[in-house]
Amino acid sequence: MPSSPPSPEAARAAVRAVTRLSVAVAVALVALKAFALGASGSVSILASLADSALDLVGSVTVFMAVRWAAAPPDDDHRFGRGKGEALAALVQAGLVFASALFIGFEALQRLIDPQPVTEGGWAVGIMLLSMALTAFLIWHQRRVVTLTGSLAVSGDRAHYAADLAAGLVVVIGVASGSFLKAPGLDAAAGLIVMVWLVWGAVGLLRQAADQLLDRAAPQDIQEAVVRAVTGDPRILGVHRLRTRMAGSAVEAQMHVDLDAGLSLAEAHDIVEAAGARVREALPGTEVYLHADPAGARRPISDPVVTASTPAAGPWSDPGG
Repeated sequence: MPSSPPSPEAARAAVRAVTRLSVAVAVALVALKAFALGASGSVSILASLADSALDLVGSVTVFMAVRWAAAPPDDDHRFGRGKGEALAALVQAGLVFASALFIGFEALQRLIDPQPVTEGGWAVGIMLLSMALTAFLIWHQRRVVTLTGSLAVSGDRAHYAADLAAGLVVVIGVASGSFLKAPGLDAAAGLIVMVWLVWGAVGLLRQAADQLLDRAAPQDIQEAVVRAVTGDPRILGVHRLRTRMAGSAVEAQMHVDLDAGLSLAEAHDIVEAAGARVREALPGTEVYLHADPAGARRPISDPVVTASTPAAGPWSDPGG
């Protein structure tokens, strides 16, 4: 998470802007690579074009998903729609796998029956221009991911980062096939692109699955939540901490230990103030706090965490 988190509105605006840029760059890449393919007949250019076409589909998916996920809660989605970003990441991963299979098939065909690569100069020039556009997009996406933690944009960035490295392989393959008269190297470059894409898709699937299966938020986020809650000395500790991510938003729930002699109104005010501190430290966080009398008996597996306790985690009772 960023050191000075933006407001939810600023984060959503940044995500919307970078998804528009992603769609525009994807359209430009498809057009450039289609021209390069027509000029060269290169299988590695074909592989890169197929990937860029699926990039366009993925970018449009992300463009729509982040807007849907940012919609406020309604009667049918009481917890909001933040996990729409994880669903978009799953779609992206599926598209990458499909692209990799197509690329692998075409590359194997060309290894068996090599085809000459023509107009290599045009193809290499266009690929270098495509790589420059991709690097420009990745730079903007990295800034937005650092600012917002958006999973959908992170998945899109990971895909384009793989494309950037794959583009270098394609340039080597086209140059080898055209200038060195070794078309088999062009096909081999296509296979390398396929392997790179599969590797990236597996990582993207893992990230999306973590959110959809409610994996705990990263350790630094858990520590930030505990620090904010225990910032009031009247809160003697927390236990049963549970966290999860919904898109770039954090959801946290826990029990807090208070002096048993406090009135209900006093306990309510302390808990409300603790929730406000969490939302100030991590804008957009949904936090649910339950007050317990300090010293109440609880399972040994349900440790108490105080402001001075090392944040080693986990801080939740597995039994609920």
